[in-house]
Amino acid sequence: MSITFELKAEPRSDLGKGASRRLRRAGQVPAILYGGGQEPQPLVLNHLDVLNQLKNDAVYSHVLTLKVGDRVESAVLRDLQRHPFKPTILHLDFLRVSADRKLRVHVPLHFVNAETAPGVKQQGGVVSHALIDIEITCLPKDLPEFIAVDLNGLSLGEAIHLSGVKLPDGVELATHVAPDSESDVIVVSIHHAHGGEEGPSVVAPTT
Repeated sequence: MSITFELKAEPRSDLGKGASRRLRRAGQVPAILYGGGQEPQPLVLNHLDVLNQLKNDAVYSHVLTLKVGDRVESAVLRDLQRHPFKPTILHLDFLRVSADRKLRVHVPLHFVNAETAPGVKQQGGVVSHALIDIEITCLPKDLPEFIAVDLNGLSLGEAIHLSGVKLPDGVELATHVAPDSESDVIVVSIHHAHGGEEGPSVVAPTT
């Protein structure tokens, strides 16, 4: 994980919906830092700084450096609330990170070799992405920026299920998935283009 993310925050004592609205009007974002066996800490961050950090999708799957006043915390972004139609962040949830305690987080999937998969290149199929991320558990040191799903060798009518996703060392699915069980959902598949129209997901490998 060569990328580093740093956010500055200040403790917040003025709580409640009215206080949160005032903070947002002033260009700030209310937040909460919790976990790690400590009491939850209400925070406030600069909205513009938060938006700039969120431009990089990797921020969602990295351990962040959170500067809270004169101390430094390691945390992951556990959740955020966006305004339904404005480019505004309404609230942030941060989870404290301990080196010896496993994280439970969602990590994005990157689909590779889609254009060269036999079902696309030779059989004219289209790729359908059923999932864009998966929930995993791992120690902070093993947290991947993304998980690659390789479509090399995938033919028309075939699919990769959750149990077939190859995970990096030290990483496990948050929930055990047995092959061919109900929880073993499809992650990605290749199918016919109906009526010559574009399928539900165009072939565009994510790298």
